[in-house]
Amino acid sequence: MPEIQEIWTEKYRPRFLMDVIGQENVVKRLENFVKTRSLPHCLFIGPAGIGKTTCALAIAREMFGDNWHSNFLELNASDERGIETVRVKVKDFARTMPIAGSFKIVYLDEADSLTKDAQHALRRTMENYADTCRFILACNYSNKILPPIQSRCAILKFLPLKENHVMKFLLQIVKGEKLVADEESLKAVLYVAEGDMRKAVNLLQMASFDGKVTRETVYSLASREPEEVKKMLLFAIAGKFKEARAVLLSLLSEHGLAGEDIIKEIHDQTFNLEFDDRQKITLLEKIGEYEFRITEGSNPRIQLESLLAQIALLGVKERMR
Repeated sequence: MPEIQEIWTEKYRPRFLMDVIGQENVVKRLENFVKTRSLPHCLFIGPAGIGKTTCALAIAREMFGDNWHSNFLELNASDERGIETVRVKVKDFARTMPIAGSFKIVYLDEADSLTKDAQHALRRTMENYADTCRFILACNYSNKILPPIQSRCAILKFLPLKENHVMKFLLQIVKGEKLVADEESLKAVLYVAEGDMRKAVNLLQMASFDGKVTRETVYSLASREPEEVKKMLLFAIAGKFKEARAVLLSLLSEHGLAGEDIIKEIHDQTFNLEFDDRQKITLLEKIGEYEFRITEGSNPRIQLESLLAQIALLGVKERMR
């Protein structure tokens, strides 16, 4: 049987805080908590795939050593968001004495998915078992976390990763896996990942099935065709509606892109169009309107054709100025 390939997000996940990339300010504070052995309840805030879970796991390893599995409970609140999870799983874990340490750690990922009742129960659990358990809550949106919980936590904001940080990590994987990948293919990974390290690593692994990573493979796997979308937009702006429509139909049928994929790419490329700010504002308003229509169930082809017509009219106005 062929050897089962390890998932790269786990294989290359930093094991210690000092190895975490791109979160220097957060890491310094966490290293101080570990050094003084005085970890408070923490609230990690930031977008997906930038190191929140990695830092929580690293804290557990550095504080508890080989016993970290016994002293660490990880739950995804988006899967187990009800009050029973807090009352049963979390409470049962928090009330037992830690092994080879002064406290345990409960890590609640996507804590902003917890219901209000579950958050109130969590607040009481945090109060009652503070001596034997510390809580690390991770969320994308802090405004969805109740103020009484926020006030009990040290708040650490994780910043979106810069492209050079993601590129550095991807190059380590390319070297470790002995891949063939040029700069253009890795830039394609960066473009699609949009600062999400987990997404970037997963995409790199998918695109390297034969040991070689190409720009075309990356965009194909990610349902992104930036060059084709750019060509379509330029046709529309130039008033060549038939040509623009032909590219659109090709994207939908031959390339298999969904309407949401295409309109997202149009949005991303709008900022590079040779329109003045007033025209871009008008276009962004139209993009938002048509994106809403598509998500509400309208026919994607008809809506995108209508959007192309709007872009063509803006192009006519621009040329008449």
